[in-house]
Amino acid sequence: MIVKRLLLKKILQSGYIAEFNLVKREGHYEAALYLNGKYVGGPAVPQLLSSPRAELTHWMGNRPTVGLTESEAEQIANQVECENEVLHHRVKSGWEA
Repeated sequence: MIVKRLLLKKILQSGYIAEFNLVKREGHYEAALYLNGKYVGGPAVPQLLSSPRAELTHWMGNRPTVGLTESEAEQIANQVECENEVLHHRVKSGWEA
């Protein structure tokens, strides 16, 4: 996994720093969650919460998970999608990123 750039950073109520990074893994881009600099496995993009709480509608991570607002989740997902579209275009055009 290669970290390309920071997509979103937030300080949680617990005091942890959650960083959502754009990473390249197995030939495509996805989002990766880091808590206080340590990678937390989980889905490649934010997922809908089955029971949204207040403004939190999405989540990332797998024990622990981090809640995201709809706008934060859209920001992350849109940037991942954009990078994958660029990568797909480059591969299609004959040169790898």
